[in-house]
Amino acid sequence: MIRVILVDDHKIFTEGLAHILGLESDITVVGQCQSAKELFAGMNSTEDVVVLLDINLGHESGLDICKNLSDNYPLAKVIAVSMYQEESFITKMLKNGAAGYLLKNTGREEFLKAIRAVSEGKSYQSAAITEIIMNGLSRQKNQERNLHELKFTRREKEILELIAKGQTTKSIANTLCISEKTVETHRSNLLAKFDVKNMVSLLKLALEYGYVK
Repeated sequence: MIRVILVDDHKIFTEGLAHILGLESDITVVGQCQSAKELFAGMNSTEDVVVLLDINLGHESGLDICKNLSDNYPLAKVIAVSMYQEESFITKMLKNGAAGYLLKNTGREEFLKAIRAVSEGKSYQSAAITEIIMNGLSRQKNQERNLHELKFTRREKEILELIAKGQTTKSIANTLCISEKTVETHRSNLLAKFDVKNMVSLLKLALEYGYVK
């Protein structure tokens, strides 16, 4: 028998899902929780259970709860259930130990398929989630390719090297005998080329891709 715990701050969701799962002969819902406190009050480290976990539990983070379960309850298998379709949420949940990820608008059959797969120690992502992950990887590869192919003017190269040496806008202007406004313009151009919002991120990428040493 597959033992399932439902964790969602909307009771109507857990009750509805519990009813659907209760119709299956091989699945039993052993808990409906609306908070992390309720969940962990009934958990033990020797319990083999599938936890269907919402990412957003009011003021509590499903990401943290998932990490706690992964670290301290080795027999608990987590399936994230959420309306969030952003790739960052999906990858963070999987990184924190979730064995699966489903959207809340997923149909009954897919919920059952995911629960049964995860209970057997497999991972499960729906076709929609897999597509989101693959699109994210594609964007990352494109970004990496673009970073390998950046082109700089002579002045941008000079300013980038001086920034890497820790010089301020004023000291760069004095070193290159140009105005501080000109330095700021080049700094803005560099941020745009690296597609970042601050100099810390820019320097990290510049070092990583060998533009400065």
